[in-house]
Amino acid sequence: MFLHEVFPPELIKVNMEAEDKDEAFEELVDHLCQVEHSGIREEVLGALREREAKMSTGIHKGIAIPHGKTNALDDIKGVLGISKKGIDYDALDGEPVYLLFTILTPERDSEQHLHVLKRLVGLLNNPDFYNELAAQNDSQGAHRIIKKYEDPLTALD
Repeated sequence: MFLHEVFPPELIKVNMEAEDKDEAFEELVDHLCQVEHSGIREEVLGALREREAKMSTGIHKGIAIPHGKTNALDDIKGVLGISKKGIDYDALDGEPVYLLFTILTPERDSEQHLHVLKRLVGLLNNPDFYNELAAQNDSQGAHRIIKKYEDPLTALD
């Protein structure tokens, strides 16, 4: 599965308003539920909070990868959040987070979950990807950046 499929334009939220981690989770999950017309808010929030309680997913300068597994989903879903002002995330480096790649998978789908995480880490190792993505002002532009940087990686699969 490709990242541009996991993070379609309609599940990319630019100009996030959240100021802290919990607000960010709520904003992104609310966006997912609105787009998907689903009532899975509490289950998804619970999965994210449960995983986050183990260790912060603010793992790289300006980047967080909140993720969780829940039986409330039938297939993998991603919600990308872009914040211009930064979010107090309790990141490992103590710095604010500007990009939040939220990945949600069904409990039974660990292999797909790991595949998406691995593919995402491949992109995040490129500082140009981060800079271009963080500069986007609309979801279509953000989606184009994901696809632009992901396309060369597909040759490696």
